[in-house]
Amino acid sequence: MVEPTSSRQSDIVPQGFHPDSFHKCLSPDDFPAPSPLPLAYTCSVSGIEMVMRVKGLEQLVLRSGSVFAQSGVYQQCGGIGWTGPTTCVSGAVCTELNDYYFQCLPGTAAPPPPTSVPPTSVPPTSAPTTSAPSTSPPPSQTSVANISPEWAAAYTKAKAAVSKLSVTDKVNLGTGIQWQKGACVGNTPAISSIPGFGGLCLEDSPTGVRYADKVSAFPAEINVATTFNRTLMRQRGAAMGAEFKGKGVHVALGPMMNLMRVPQAGRNWEGGGGDPFLSGELAFETITGIQSSGVQACAKHYINNEQEHFRDSSSSIVDDRTVSDVGCLLEHELYAHPFLRSVQANVASVMCSYNQINGSFSCENDKTLNGILKGEFGFQGYVMSDWWATHSGAPAVNAGLDMTMPGDTAANSGQTYFGQNLVSAVQSGQVAEARLDDLATRILAAWYLLKQDSGFPAVNFNAWNSAQGSHIDVQADHANVIRAIDQQSNVLLKNKNAVLPLKSLKSIAVIGNGATNSSRGPNGYSDRSGDDGVLAMGWGSGTVDFPYLIAPVDAITAKAKKTGTAVTSSLSDTDLTGAANAASGKDAALVFITADSGEGYITVEGNAGDRNDLNAWHGGNALVEKVASVNKNTIVVINSVGPILVEAWIDHPNVTALIWSGLPGQEAGNGVADVLFGDFNPSGKLPFTFAKSQSDYSAQLITSGSGIVPIPYNEGLFIDYRHFDAAGIAPRFEFGFGLSYTTFDYSDLTITGSTKGGTRQPIGAGAALDPWLHDPVVTVSFTLTNNGTVAGAEAPQLYLSPPASAKSAPNNLKGFDSVFLNPGQSTTVSFDLSRYSFATWDVVSQSWQLPAGTTGVSVGASSRDVRLTGSVTN
Repeated sequence: MVEPTSSRQSDIVPQGFHPDSFHKCLSPDDFPAPSPLPLAYTCSVSGIEMVMRVKGLEQLVLRSGSVFAQSGVYQQCGGIGWTGPTTCVSGAVCTELNDYYFQCLPGTAAPPPPTSVPPTSVPPTSAPTTSAPSTSPPPSQTSVANISPEWAAAYTKAKAAVSKLSVTDKVNLGTGIQWQKGACVGNTPAISSIPGFGGLCLEDSPTGVRYADKVSAFPAEINVATTFNRTLMRQRGAAMGAEFKGKGVHVALGPMMNLMRVPQAGRNWEGGGGDPFLSGELAFETITGIQSSGVQACAKHYINNEQEHFRDSSSSIVDDRTVSDVGCLLEHELYAHPFLRSVQANVASVMCSYNQINGSFSCENDKTLNGILKGEFGFQGYVMSDWWATHSGAPAVNAGLDMTMPGDTAANSGQTYFGQNLVSAVQSGQVAEARLDDLATRILAAWYLLKQDSGFPAVNFNAWNSAQGSHIDVQADHANVIRAIDQQSNVLLKNKNAVLPLKSLKSIAVIGNGATNSSRGPNGYSDRSGDDGVLAMGWGSGTVDFPYLIAPVDAITAKAKKTGTAVTSSLSDTDLTGAANAASGKDAALVFITADSGEGYITVEGNAGDRNDLNAWHGGNALVEKVASVNKNTIVVINSVGPILVEAWIDHPNVTALIWSGLPGQEAGNGVADVLFGDFNPSGKLPFTFAKSQSDYSAQLITSGSGIVPIPYNEGLFIDYRHFDAAGIAPRFEFGFGLSYTTFDYSDLTITGSTKGGTRQPIGAGAALDPWLHDPVVTVSFTLTNNGTVAGAEAPQLYLSPPASAKSAPNNLKGFDSVFLNPGQSTTVSFDLSRYSFATWDVVSQSWQLPAGTTGVSVGASSRDVRLTGSVTN
């Protein structure tokens, strides 16, 4: 067969490619007998280059338009709403995984299910009724290269413990005790035969300890990314870890690292923005911080879970820019990179997502779990499901799932895919006992890795009953790091005539509901599901209860009182007359506008998780325009989950300044007031792109469909600034942009080192951690000078421009720092680059390779503000 080089998940043909084109690439004369067939070759048809892999000519399967004659291995072949082919290629059988999804799995017709499962444990009708598909078992720990000594020591303890466990005990390690049956959002049972193991408490969220009191409400990850400051990233992680441990939580369910592929996506604020490198560094530092406190971190949501609409009934079609191994470039170079950095940080656990990837549910996707995560990345911890994202027992376990959360098949169903069903699957041979040992060892090893077997506090709160627990105050001095992040995450986007910082003003007007306190109090809306008052976090499971919340109007009023500045306010978004009256005649008018989003299980003001559009909420544009019509010094502050459209007023002559303040957590008002009044010099940089039009973004939200809804990643590698650069689209504010109250000079670029030479490890399990890839080999240095009059920090950024042969984005972030300088002070800044920094994923060899040619090196203040350039030849 001749087919596009593909993973086991899909056979993909480029859009607009006609099946007849295959014949232009291949004819019998191309391979005359007795010549052997090549393993792969390249041909070009209508400008589309195809890497072809030969598998036996008689099995050729073609697709015309969007209709397949047969479904390939791991492709969908039936289910409610399915209109495609219902037969599979030779060597695969169409298997019902649930009512909505039948999949072509390797092998022949499966035998009937075992009859030994007790009636009380029979799974629901949606559970698989076939034996487990052929999968690639996770590599044994001894076969994985580049295991850290910390994991090796933990495995020694875990293996000794697992060798003494019964099959039931091993299964119980990975089986949640079901929804709301324990004190935490996720719980596993105690195992009496393991000394000190009282079960695991798993608790949200990426902003703090959810459903608990006397905890801190930290800034959202999107704000932390905006600081471009690794020190603050780690300090926040350590503070969060200390609070989770103080409450007795073993596993903190974060950080989140899905990329901002679609700017409207509801949970973008929980992650680090639109760039994989920045998101990866945020993940690495956050995990290192959390686990330094003795708490297991959980990297989520693995993988391609980039929108809320249809998150549990969609398939992310991770296509590629040529006919090649489906999604490998995307997965490796974009979406999987933050997870690789998480593995490098020794992350204890990874949470698989609700969606499918190329036709297989994430939590039973052999390619992504066994192939990439546990295979290439050499991940030593365990994979847990997102809550109710498990769809089977034996097939999921064989494909790499280790723990099902919260344990039941649906809320309060009383049934589980694991438990006795998994015991029976092991006893009947559907799951090898060696795989069960691997599952148990991974979970216990993570427990030992964080030294939770000795002196770890007991759970002392109850997520479902606030009257229970010890109500221990775990906040310590964490308000200090929260305020520091708030200060450094305010991004100054416009400052006409240096109107900021505010000085020598007699009067200020504060306008907008986003400047004040919520009418219900800071925790008045369940899971923060209301845009009422200052917006300091989005909504959903990624939230936490505020211990307090500082409103901007209160912080501004306190500072103005010290300078004798009068403050007038109009704290409504819709009372335009009141806003105009308050702003008229004032020395400055501060207008606060918002845009909210969150998790899809809650709809807020008609927004079902994802935002309906990129406009400011509550008529924010009209509010700004009204104030600007009466005040010549209108300063706008945006609290939002991501970019919004500002074209309606950004060029208005009376709009003199703009700050993006994001989702700052409990110190919201103090952080922005510190910047407005000049107590802190802004240094934040955008971790995403502000566009001039929603259509300028390469990926759009999909809001309609039925059955398993495809989410095509047709934009390939080109998301956020990569797309704007490649397509020549002018943004309103580019990725990495942010102004300061001072100025910085870049000079004296030097580049030393080479990517050549060295000895790399053979391709195999753990090869993605090969020191040959990651050891520094090139150093880029330059001089940074504060040539202004105000002390402050600059966040210099390094971008690489691969040779044309790599077919990569024009610019790719590969280095950043946050450097504080006093006026007139200079320092040498150095970025170390590894071969991995220069490498691209090669779909034929299934490995990282260095593209031949010259790679451009750019250093500057943003993705488009380039100050210094050089090059490296690979």
